[in-house]
Amino acid sequence: MTDHEHALQSSFLGPLGRLADAGIDWQSIGFMSGLEIHQQLYTERKLFCRCPAGLYSDEHDLEVLRHMRPTLSELGEYDGTALMEFKTKKEILYRLNRDSVCTYEMDDTPPFEINQQAVDIALEIALLCGCNMVGELHVIRKQYLDGSIPAGFQRTAILGVDGAVPFNGRMLPIVQVSLEEDACREVSDEGHTIIFRTDRLSMPLVEIVTAPELRSPSEVGQAAQVLGDLMRSTRKVRRGLGATRQDVNVSVAGSTRVEIKGVPRIKMIPHLVRNEALRQRALLTIKKRLNEITTGSPEPLMRNCEDIVSNGENPVLVEAVRRGQTVMAVKVPNGRGLVDAPTQPGCTFADELAGRVRVIACLLEPPYCYCGPDAAGLTRRRWKLIRHRVRTKKADAVVVCWGARADVETALQEVLIRFAEAMDGVPGETRQAVGHGITDFERILPGPNRMYPDTDSPPTAIAAERIEAIRASLPEPPWEREKLLRDAGVPATLINGLSMGPRYALARRLIQAGQDGRLVSHLLGNLLRWFERQGDPVADLTDEALEELAGRLAGGQLPREGLPLVLRAMIHRLRHAETEITVAALCEELDLTPLPGDPAEVIRVALESVPPARSSDPDALLRYSMAAAMERCRGRLPGPKVLELVTAVLKGGPHVR
Repeated sequence: MTDHEHALQSSFLGPLGRLADAGIDWQSIGFMSGLEIHQQLYTERKLFCRCPAGLYSDEHDLEVLRHMRPTLSELGEYDGTALMEFKTKKEILYRLNRDSVCTYEMDDTPPFEINQQAVDIALEIALLCGCNMVGELHVIRKQYLDGSIPAGFQRTAILGVDGAVPFNGRMLPIVQVSLEEDACREVSDEGHTIIFRTDRLSMPLVEIVTAPELRSPSEVGQAAQVLGDLMRSTRKVRRGLGATRQDVNVSVAGSTRVEIKGVPRIKMIPHLVRNEALRQRALLTIKKRLNEITTGSPEPLMRNCEDIVSNGENPVLVEAVRRGQTVMAVKVPNGRGLVDAPTQPGCTFADELAGRVRVIACLLEPPYCYCGPDAAGLTRRRWKLIRHRVRTKKADAVVVCWGARADVETALQEVLIRFAEAMDGVPGETRQAVGHGITDFERILPGPNRMYPDTDSPPTAIAAERIEAIRASLPEPPWEREKLLRDAGVPATLINGLSMGPRYALARRLIQAGQDGRLVSHLLGNLLRWFERQGDPVADLTDEALEELAGRLAGGQLPREGLPLVLRAMIHRLRHAETEITVAALCEELDLTPLPGDPAEVIRVALESVPPARSSDPDALLRYSMAAAMERCRGRLPGPKVLELVTAVLKGGPHVR
């Protein structure tokens, strides 16, 4: 493992990244993975209108209700995802705040000219990715019928293609870098009603798409960190939860691509990817078993069974019948035993069915379906009556759902569709992380039919002079920053935080001036981070003051142990708006100049200058002596060194007793 890999795993993935790779030869199972990273850009305005970007609020002035329907592509075909979303029959409610949304977001007026500030930032990121730049920007529409965009499509534009970044001793190919608008914030999704806030809508995003050349789950996490650092190095992207979202594409030999959508934290990625790869292997095993046991294709059968469960042992089903809901069972030919086949940790194929019917049929009550007497909490006799009702044979499975009749019929149709897909192996899906490394169904994987040109946005020329001007002012890329710090002896655990932090330019200047990288990282990394976590205003400390502090440290005019005391005093003055004071004056005021002469002699004199100890207890005597010594040595000698010298003086028989 290279130093770069070790630093990434230690700093960000930790044991989780290493555990995700443990025990599996990922190449032997044909593992493939790639990333789509979405990062909000730090602009004043949104992408296609003049509303302010980054203005969030939980208050709303207006609600708009909409329904979505699919449209034909230019080739006269419907996108499968759009058809799936149409089946959900969702009522989409948008909550609008007049301060952060306008008629463009509601698709009531055409788009404004694209935000040129956002274009410049996206061009900068594309150049950092080593892309070939486009000469003309063309906006296209990407269809979304999940309600997250009121227009039913997202506007996006490719800015660079065929790039690459250094990664783990090789080059990681970048397929493309795009600029696009963000979607709404989801408030709730219950049954056939989904509610969104529109304040995030149309905020500028950059999307980086890598080739599927990541070789293990921990490499996927590492790549997400590298690309995230690359974008943050511009200092022109937004930070915080939700500002960055990673989509991870995963497949193994014999399967198809599955996308894990919107992973908010990099540390979650290795575990999610590992479990998804193993899930696909499990589904391929199920495919093999299904094809081995299937001898024919008898017709499935659906029947009502309210009379069987109305006075049964399951309170959910009893209550459903009491409320007038429909309870139906469907026969799944040759499916018996497969519903209990494991797919993910703690999950079985029955959870695959439940996820599908929850999303598409919009059933309200978990577990959404029952696939056996134990799961349903019914007696064997009652379950046998249900099996008899749908005329099953020994090899057939039975699935029971409940709710509004139309929803139940949709749910059972989806159960049959999902079993049919199991015959083919792994369906192309978009899945969402639900915790503990587990994913659940979100939607069918979109196809190329959802994309078409945007007739409202004219092409925009990207002049070569504009690109060269941006190239000339590119920031130092993360891998070069990390190499400089690593070569200077900065500990691996501090390299990334310092290279991406606001004090990197100061750290580089100090290191290039010949100062010890370990001391520089201790001051600008460890100590400033500690004070920041205490809520202190470390951002208000000037680089000039910190540079003077580092200079005194490097010149031997200030012991390392005195750094926290000086910083605390500087911060205290910031908090109380006191007049500025130089670092030299502070050190003198705090008496933090180096100890004169032999430290042992200084401590001996300090102990002789205090009244004799009243206790003869050795431990109490040591504590008393340490307190006296630290009055003289605090911030000038390390505590362990003071203890060593005090112990030596006491053994030599000082007058304290």
